[in-house]
Amino acid sequence: MNNRMIIWITGASTGIGREVARQYARDGHTVCVSARGVDGLKRLADDCADAKGSVRAYELDVTDPERAQDVFDAILNDVGVPDLVILNAGTSAPDTAARFDRELYARIMDVNYMGVINCLQSVLPAFLQQRRGQLAVVASVAGYRGLPLAAAYCASKSALITLCESLQPELVSNGVSLHVVDPGFIRTPLTDKNRFPMPFLMEVEPAAARLISGLEQGRFEITFPKRFTWMVKTLRFLPFPLYLRLTRLLVRGD
Repeated sequence: MNNRMIIWITGASTGIGREVARQYARDGHTVCVSARGVDGLKRLADDCADAKGSVRAYELDVTDPERAQDVFDAILNDVGVPDLVILNAGTSAPDTAARFDRELYARIMDVNYMGVINCLQSVLPAFLQQRRGQLAVVASVAGYRGLPLAAAYCASKSALITLCESLQPELVSNGVSLHVVDPGFIRTPLTDKNRFPMPFLMEVEPAAARLISGLEQGRFEITFPKRFTWMVKTLRFLPFPLYLRLTRLLVRGD
């Protein structure tokens, strides 16, 4: 994109959100970044001090709808209505049926799903009023089908994919583009906690570049790395008996 944009990115203190913000600032855009980790946001702003664009930091816990509105209002006052909003904040944690924990499910859904809803509540009225704007929601290939030992995370990401599929027709008819981002395994502080093999693990710099390229191309679904995400896509077409037989092998470690 050649025109200078105003961009808001949540979950920008680490991982792919941070790198997307860094690349957009490098290319001359005004990037508003939000996260709970204030120190991480400050480090990002310092790292981008010599960039063509600028980085503005706003502390935000996306589970707080009033704070989400306050941050959006502050962005409007400081730089204007964003041209692009990337809702990237998320978390994960392993879970098992043997140690089923309602609080864990509620927390993951509150951050991953309701965090997006809280931000959309602030952004959509402004975008619909001006009949323009670009939205990207970061979900995951884990939302394609249920995976063992990740029920809470998969459910939250599946909810995001379905949300975007449902909203897209109405939004695009009102001039607002909506994109769902479904990454595979990306090397971030979140995936560094995983204790299992992560096929086709992708470094964060090319992953961020793929996300930006997908937005520029206007694709509804943006996935990367392609080899892995298309392999996972095929699992959606397997009949339940075969799919569940395969996933049981993962649980047993056969």
